[in-house]
Amino acid sequence: MIANKMVTFKKILFLAAFGLFTVSCAKHSTSSSSDNPWEKMDLVVKSIPQTHFENKVYSINDFGAVADGKTLNTLAFQKAIQECAANGGGQVLVPNGKYLTGAIHLESNVNLHLDDHAEILFSLNPKDYPIVHTSFEGTELMNFSPLIYAKNKTNIAVTGKGTLNGQADSTNWWIWSGGKDYGWKKGIPSQNDPTNREVLVDMAEKGVPVSERVFGEGRYLRPNFIEFFECNTALIKDVKIINSPFWILHPIKTNNMIIDGVTVNSHGPNNDGCDPEYSQNILIKNCTFNTGDDCIAIKAGRDGDGRRVAIPSKNIIVQNCKMIDGHGGVVIGSEISAGVNNVFVENCVMDSPHLDRAIRIKTNSKRGGVIEDIYVRNLEVGTVKECVLKLNMFYNVYGSQTGNFVPVIRNVSLENVTVKNGGKYSVWAEGYKESPVENITLKNVKIQKVDSVYLLKNVKNINFINTYINEKKVASIKN
Repeated sequence: MIANKMVTFKKILFLAAFGLFTVSCAKHSTSSSSDNPWEKMDLVVKSIPQTHFENKVYSINDFGAVADGKTLNTLAFQKAIQECAANGGGQVLVPNGKYLTGAIHLESNVNLHLDDHAEILFSLNPKDYPIVHTSFEGTELMNFSPLIYAKNKTNIAVTGKGTLNGQADSTNWWIWSGGKDYGWKKGIPSQNDPTNREVLVDMAEKGVPVSERVFGEGRYLRPNFIEFFECNTALIKDVKIINSPFWILHPIKTNNMIIDGVTVNSHGPNNDGCDPEYSQNILIKNCTFNTGDDCIAIKAGRDGDGRRVAIPSKNIIVQNCKMIDGHGGVVIGSEISAGVNNVFVENCVMDSPHLDRAIRIKTNSKRGGVIEDIYVRNLEVGTVKECVLKLNMFYNVYGSQTGNFVPVIRNVSLENVTVKNGGKYSVWAEGYKESPVENITLKNVKIQKVDSVYLLKNVKNINFINTYINEKKVASIKN
């Protein structure tokens, strides 16, 4: 009996020891893998849940939609979506044809699916876009609804190979930007009138509640195209998006979203292709961006409003995308006050005489924010106009942008990058003396036809490893 108890006790000791060893090994393994950022990325990708929808189809034609490109079908879309959601979800089908509509508001468990030759034409009448809780250039407000909008929804999608056409051009939405290249002339109202955009920014700085920041008619702040606000588990797949009033794909405070195979072709003012803001676990893959502004611009709120929300954007992954025209291929900022970290960009192609930069971070001492752990690999760049990598703490637009919130930029890595025409600088980096741009690595990078190797101001530790610029090997700078 005593012998049996001794055997049992020894087994317990052995199992306890083995358990501790296993835990120790697991911790060691986790620690080792965490040293490789690309393994972190793989874990994030695997963790993103997939959307799933009931096998039910609700054609908008069954709810009164008319495919003549002239009849306003807002009510038909609304009825189809509500019926679909009320019955547990499924697919709201947009058959082949042209359908004019105002704002489309999605519900949970609904997949808005466009047939291959379906085109949704969005109304040019601002009255067809009700006032909702949204955002303009990183500041929350009550404004015109985005063209496609979802708030606090789960398991939602926009899919199919059809076209979403915002119909914006220099005769309507784009005029509101106040840009002379977009139809604006002296005497035409715009967002830059003193009672419009500036008032919104001032409200945010003064802490005015979002519910009291009511804009809309007469204030000329353009709506986003597709905005998923505080959503979870979302998909945008295969659609073509053209002629947007403003930012095009805008996940804000949204987690676990996949954007796959989307084509964006829109050259208006502020026509960023995709702007994840205050969002986490966002996968952008197999997309083409041809835009009037940044192709992808990762955001985190503007100035005081960003610090109020205080949700950093993180785990943003860009894979197998093509960037054509744009101010930048993958950009972080300038609305960045809550910070950005863990950005992964791989296997992308960027090429256009109208593409200004490949990778860019832009902030200033009004924005502030900590931007860190940015990883780029396997990039093919044809032509960029200004530079391959630009890291700027003095971004200046809308007048003076000097404040008391000195930003941080650190840990930026480019690996296996080839550039045929590098523009003015390979690397342009400017920081503050008290907050230098820190820990920049270029490994296995080859840049041809660039005017200057770099322009550096207050930069600490820039490492060139097996990097050749204009066929000359570049030495690291340690300071």
